[in-house]
Amino acid sequence: MFETVKRLKSPSGADLAVRHAPAEGAGRAILHICHGLGEHSGRYQPFARFMASCGFHVYAHDHRGHGLTKAPDAPQGRFAGTDGVDKVIEDVKAVSDHAAATHPGLPILLFGHSMGGLIALNTVLSHPRAYQGLAVWNSNFAVGAAGRLAQVVLKTERALKGSDVPSLLLPKLTFDTWGRAMPDHQTKADWLSRDRAEVAAYLADPLCGFDISISLWLDVFALSFRGTEQELLARLKKDLPIHLVGGGQDPATEGGKAISSLSHRLAASGFSRVTKRIYPEMRHETLNEIGREAAMREFADWATANLSTPAAPAVAGMTS
Repeated sequence: MFETVKRLKSPSGADLAVRHAPAEGAGRAILHICHGLGEHSGRYQPFARFMASCGFHVYAHDHRGHGLTKAPDAPQGRFAGTDGVDKVIEDVKAVSDHAAATHPGLPILLFGHSMGGLIALNTVLSHPRAYQGLAVWNSNFAVGAAGRLAQVVLKTERALKGSDVPSLLLPKLTFDTWGRAMPDHQTKADWLSRDRAEVAAYLADPLCGFDISISLWLDVFALSFRGTEQELLARLKKDLPIHLVGGGQDPATEGGKAISSLSHRLAASGFSRVTKRIYPEMRHETLNEIGREAAMREFADWATANLSTPAAPAVAGMTS
C-alpha cells in the first residue's frame, strides 16, 4: 500500500522515492500527488487511501531535496545546484510516465499542494499533452511585487553566502510571520492547521520543517512567476479541468485571495472548466484541517465527474 516506498530512476539523475496506492475495483484514472515545501509524500497517506477507495490509482513521490529521494546535486532543502526548476519538473514527468505505463489508457490528474501546486501547474505547462486534469491547492501564483523583492533579497544573500545554505531572512518573512499571525498560536506551525494533533505530528516528523536553501527559495519564486506566463498558458487546452482550493484563514495565500486571483487569471485566459473552492475557516493544509473529509469527498466527486474512463490492465512497475 501507500506507505511502501519504491525507487524510480529519473532522467534528471535523481533516485526518486515513490509511493503508490492501487485503486479499489476498476481504476477510473491516475492521481499523481505533488507535496509541498519542507515535507514529504508520506503525509498524504490518508488522502491517497481515500482516493484509492474511490477508484483512483494514486502515486506520490518525494521531490528533490525532500523526504527519501536522493540526488547527487540535491541535499535536503535544495532542488539542485543548477536548473532546479527544470529538474523537479522532469522528476514529476518521470513518475507520471511510469504510472501511465503501469495503467495504460487511463487519464492522469496532477494534484499539487502549496509548492506542489506550483510544480504541478508548471509541469502541465511543460507537458500539456501528458495530463487530462489539474488540481492546485493552497498555492500562491500572485506573489507580485513582494515576490520580486524577495528575489532581490535572496540574490543578495546568495552573493554574500552562496546558494546552498539556508536563507536567514525568508523564514522570518514567511513561516515565522504566518505562525505569529494565528490568533491562538502556540507553535510556529499553527498556520498549517487548526487541528493541533496534525500540527504536533508535523513538528515531530524528522522529514518536515527543515531549513530551506537560498537556491530552493529562488526556485520556488521562479515557479510562481513562470506558472502564469501567458505564452505558456496558451499551450493548454481551454477545456482542461482545473480544480482550485484555498483556505480563508491561510496566511500563505492571503486568506485564499491568491487562489481567487489564479481563478480569475485562468478564466480571463479562456479556460472554461475551472472550479474554485475557498473553505472559510481553513488554514494552509486543507488535507490536514478540521473538515478535511468533506474537502476530500468534494474533490473525489469532481475528479470522478471529470476524469473517469474504463479500467485498463496493469503491468509490471518499479523495483522495491
